Amino acid sequence: MTFIRLIAATLAACLFALPAAAFDTKAHAAWVYDLSTKTVLMAKNADIPLPPASMSKLMTLDLLFEALEDGRVTMDTTFPVSEHAQSMGGSTMFLNTTDRPTVRDLIQGIIINSGNDACVVVAEGLAGSESSFADLMTERAHELGMKNSMFANSNGWPDPGQRMSVHDLGIVASRIITHFPQYYHFFSETHFNYKDRAPANAENRNPLLDIRAADWKADGMKTGHTQEAGYGLVGSAVMGERRIVFVLAGMPSEQSRRSEGEAVANWAFRQFVMKDVAKAGTQLAEAPVWLGGKSTVGLAPKTDLSLLVPAGAKDKVTAEAVFKGPLQAPIKQGQEVGKLVITVPGLDNANEVPLVATEDVKKGGFVVRVKAALARLSGKAFEAAMERVNS
Repeated sequence: MTFIRLIAATLAACLFALPAAAFDTKAHAAWVYDLSTKTVLMAKNADIPLPPASMSKLMTLDLLFEALEDGRVTMDTTFPVSEHAQSMGGSTMFLNTTDRPTVRDLIQGIIINSGNDACVVVAEGLAGSESSFADLMTERAHELGMKNSMFANSNGWPDPGQRMSVHDLGIVASRIITHFPQYYHFFSETHFNYKDRAPANAENRNPLLDIRAADWKADGMKTGHTQEAGYGLVGSAVMGERRIVFVLAGMPSEQSRRSEGEAVANWAFRQFVMKDVAKAGTQLAEAPVWLGGKSTVGLAPKTDLSLLVPAGAKDKVTAEAVFKGPLQAPIKQGQEVGKLVITVPGLDNANEVPLVATEDVKKGGFVVRVKAALARLSGKAFEAAMERVNS
């Protein structure tokens, strides 16, 4: 592989970055993600399996949304309520065995009321039993790349076999937002009282939904609390074209969950800015060409290039064009020939953008091929002479 460090004026003029001011969150574990640019902004104890409490209900919702998507159920499908579901304690919809709630009722009951009973009804309705559904949750989570998750139940009730990392919670939250946008509006609903049974439990517990910042707005997703887990929050907020997802776990109180959630959102939006770096087709570097009518070809990003970078004043972003070189003629304009790897200080994950050729390069004629052959022979003669010297 050939590496070329770009000194292109386009990049130098557009990228200004210093590491973002560190945010020392009070949460035991945290994961903050810019969904718009797929950039991890913070990871603290992010891959440690922890008791997720009701935040694990997101996995139950994900499987329910999948069932809606493939037609196994509709919003008007009704499910029976078993004695096991009715017996659930903690936060509930106050369902009983005479009820036949619809899928729509259950989604609202899970998100807004954090209904433990609603989760059991969904689990039994989709898989026959809660234990079978928990097995499906674990299997599906691993398929989605959630390596530090396992489930013993559908609702986050305390159990040694119920564990998720904050990173994994971020994965399922991001998936719900991107794969099931038609259902995402439920997460911003603030009130649901099934058959007027639970006025004391009818309000969405998400403490950020009533925060109206001047330029950003929270619109999801799920809280959690048990004595073992502490207070947790999976949140999402938007500002302009940016959306962030953040997961906080192990906080000591409801107030700390609210204040820390707001502080994290402010930090993510204030300490990082979007920069338009280059338009598609703008030449950023050159690559050598072997046996071509031209000795070099320009390299340009395949698509418009924008980056999320920490706010600052110095240009410490590095960019490298990576390709197998020299490139072999013929080459077509627009042909993908390498990638641009951009490393931003303060962010662990590098950005990669495909690079394409800016023009056609035909095979070289007779003279080019002769020169290349002579160069190769000269190189072999030199190597043979050096072997004789060293022998």
